[in-house]
Amino acid sequence: MSTRQSSRTEPGLLDALALLAQVADEVLVDTARDTHLAWVDRAHGFLDRPLGLSSVVAGHGHRVVAGSVYRGVGLSMRGLTAGLDMVARTGAGPVMETGHRSRFVRSAVNGLIGDRLEQERPRLAITMAPRVDDRDVPLTRDGLAAAYPAAGGQVAVFLHGLCENDAYWRRGRAQRGTTYAEELADLGWTPVMLRANTGLPVRTNGAALAGLLETLVVSWPTDVTRVALIGHSMGGLVIRAATAVSGEWTWRDRVSDVVTLGTPHLGAPLASGVKQGSQLLGRLPELAGFGRVLDQRAAGVEDLILGLDEDFAPLPHARYRLVSATLTASPRHPVGAFFGDVLVRQASAYGRDRGGRNLFPDGEVLHLRGHHFDLLNDAGVAAALRKWLA
Repeated sequence: MSTRQSSRTEPGLLDALALLAQVADEVLVDTARDTHLAWVDRAHGFLDRPLGLSSVVAGHGHRVVAGSVYRGVGLSMRGLTAGLDMVARTGAGPVMETGHRSRFVRSAVNGLIGDRLEQERPRLAITMAPRVDDRDVPLTRDGLAAAYPAAGGQVAVFLHGLCENDAYWRRGRAQRGTTYAEELADLGWTPVMLRANTGLPVRTNGAALAGLLETLVVSWPTDVTRVALIGHSMGGLVIRAATAVSGEWTWRDRVSDVVTLGTPHLGAPLASGVKQGSQLLGRLPELAGFGRVLDQRAAGVEDLILGLDEDFAPLPHARYRLVSATLTASPRHPVGAFFGDVLVRQASAYGRDRGGRNLFPDGEVLHLRGHHFDLLNDAGVAAALRKWLA
């Protein structure tokens, strides 16, 4: 084995297969076992009143046999996981990020269990970084100069949402013919697309973003005069968390504009529904295993339930623009009002609630018809960005 292979730090296919085997053991095998045995207990009266001695004996025998089978399957899966981990640590096998699909899978897994990956499988965990041509950019003066040869003083930083990556900003390019980054580049901005582990807590990612932006601005090839922060969905929450990190930050003084696209500032009903669903399923032994499957969500998903409160106040010197979408042309239509853009309702995207709370009293708002992911590359948003950042 060569030194280059054994010291490889990027994730490989074997890392992904080991994770798959671990998840199959912890989630699928355990869920099947618990659900199966709960139905056995129900059928033989163990969950309420025993039906008789013969039923008890039959039920006990069924539990013993089924339990042995599941233990055997679990041991096999754990052995497979350990074996794959051992080989993966040698650096053998192909690297994982060789195409769009593998990057998509890694980003999705990070969004779902990214906090756990960082602790247990750090090679699979994404480190926040600028991206050019689907590769991380070194945060050094030479690295940034090589990645951004036409770097100017106006820097537009884009941050994606949950389970997404930097490539999501190119969604629909074939149909629209361009992207926000390309259009802002035509206006003299240098677009910087970030990728992050969206399974981490929003505050943790916010602290990481603050540090990254400081290094970016200090090491930028030219003097940075203006910074625009553009976040889709959870990306907007991370941006807000970054601007609230205490300390003296060079980059923060240069932020002129903050644009959030479908960001659940006051929480997302879908994330709340997942939590409520897991609690309801947990009340029935026969379905408790499925509830635990829903509970295998990262801290970042939890943060979407409540959003961020008034402690994360807007920067007083920056202009805030809040963009929402609804499935209907009118946001007051019952369908549009209830479902919003499918994931986020308009009031949350604007940071307002019925109790009179308004997180962005001076913010400018924009409503579009569409769904959550339309906001990644929409002609109406593009026109607004050109106006706001001209």
